[in-house]
Amino acid sequence: MESLRIGMFSWESLHSVKVGGISPHVTEIAETLADKGHEVHIFTRKGWYRDYDEINGVHYQRCSHDQSGNIVQQMDKMCNSMFEKFGEVKKEYGDFDILHGHDWHPVTALNSIKMKYDQPYVLTYHSTEWGRNGNQLGWWDEAREISHREWLGGYEASEVIITTDHFKQEVQHQYNIPDYKISVIPNGIFPGKIEKEVNEGEVKEQFGIHPLAPVVLFVGRMSYQKGVDMLIRAIPQVLRDNWDAHFVFIGDGEMKTYCEHLAWQLGIQDSCHFLGYASTEVLMDWVNACNIVSVPSRNEPFGIVVLEAWDASKPVIATDAVHLVDNFSNGIVGYKSSESIAWGINYAIGGLDSSTKQMGVNGKDLINTKYNWDIVAQDTVKTYKNIVN
Repeated sequence: MESLRIGMFSWESLHSVKVGGISPHVTEIAETLADKGHEVHIFTRKGWYRDYDEINGVHYQRCSHDQSGNIVQQMDKMCNSMFEKFGEVKKEYGDFDILHGHDWHPVTALNSIKMKYDQPYVLTYHSTEWGRNGNQLGWWDEAREISHREWLGGYEASEVIITTDHFKQEVQHQYNIPDYKISVIPNGIFPGKIEKEVNEGEVKEQFGIHPLAPVVLFVGRMSYQKGVDMLIRAIPQVLRDNWDAHFVFIGDGEMKTYCEHLAWQLGIQDSCHFLGYASTEVLMDWVNACNIVSVPSRNEPFGIVVLEAWDASKPVIATDAVHLVDNFSNGIVGYKSSESIAWGINYAIGGLDSSTKQMGVNGKDLINTKYNWDIVAQDTVKTYKNIVN
């Protein structure tokens, strides 16, 4: 395979500023592409890191900028820094074959580079402003500008990558991107990244949970989009049927304090454990020690937490916003309501020794055959070659 020089543009990565789900995606696909012989440079924010590092075969070109102002103003400054850094790197390493941006944050930089250097780029949508706002448009200035940049990126990009067919419909509905520009390529995971041997009982006992008690795990941003409030409102109904169930919440966000207060209001605080932001080790312990992973999202462009659950052979209880899960095959899909979420969890707890366990095994099979980075990287390179050739 012909080697490509690839420039990735992202506001986050695992080896710079880390915010959410884009960071593992960008880092891991870059490492996979590098393993396949391509030269990959990630242009990202500097944070507290050095200007440059080579990590796992990937060149990290970190860009420093003033962090004052709102999110749009900060991204303007980041994009100016990325544009300048790209010019320096281009002089040192030579021409790039393709650029690949992730979400709206680097779009201004990519368009400036396209205009000056006649450099084509690919854009991956990881979410939309409409979806992040709970399936509604935001009319404040920042939301309108972000939506504009999402549209502009899709218009200016030579190709667009979207992670699911359903999310493709959302993006096309919002931004009218034609079919011929779109490649549907899922997220991926390194098989075995999350899976590890743990003593489930010991992990549970650290929080006063009986070793044999069923544990439902939520991992993600504590936000309206992720539906964590619906999960909490489902808990009383779950406890009526399964009094010993416990719920562990890993993640931070604007609804964390509200959710903690809601648990007290509902009288379920003794069954809820809010860990906030947790290290990778703690996350891995709980994904492997829990019995069920809940993904109660109102909007979910992909759902990397689903892959993490499946990697540990855990069944997923999700709403119909999560389109990865096949009902009763590798999880349970319900409606976006507390009643439906509670029904799914109770059903899964009832089958922990049989059908529910098999759902997790079926999910693990998909990690090995469909949702791994080797396959995703191959499809991504095909998209690059469509432009380069």
